[in-house]
Amino acid sequence: MNISEKINNIKKTITGQPADDENQIVPEIVDVTTLSWSTRLKGFIICFSIGVLCSILGSCFLFLPGAGLTLFAILYTLGNVTALISTCFLMGPCNQLKRMFAPTRLIATIIVVISLALTLCAALWWKLSAVAILFCIIQFLAMTWYGLSYIPFARDAVMKCFESCMS
Repeated sequence: MNISEKINNIKKTITGQPADDENQIVPEIVDVTTLSWSTRLKGFIICFSIGVLCSILGSCFLFLPGAGLTLFAILYTLGNVTALISTCFLMGPCNQLKRMFAPTRLIATIIVVISLALTLCAALWWKLSAVAILFCIIQFLAMTWYGLSYIPFARDAVMKCFESCMS
């Protein structure tokens, strides 16, 4: 047994993991992709701010004649997608996807994704202004409902509020 094999055996014994050179890539990838909490928070704030800015800018373009509706639909949808992606900084992309497709959020997630796609279709391909605006409204409501799902009992409170208003 040569020296490098002995070193590998010692590493295996100490760490409890294989120390072969080909298995070293996974820990290196994990070390590189791990962000500190302050970096995650900064990434979230920057990404969310860009999303909000795109949505506001898109709303300003809504009233421009000609290509205003197309710019509105693209920027508004891009803003919502960017704001949604910003939460990946806080909880990680895999955890975010798991939470998005959890049974309590599944319907809201599906409606959000479909409304994002239909907004772009209505503005870019179908050129139907009223339909694009309708899908933007649905997009807004679905994103709100989705966001409320992360606050304990928020959806129940909203439902009770609407029930009391309807009675």
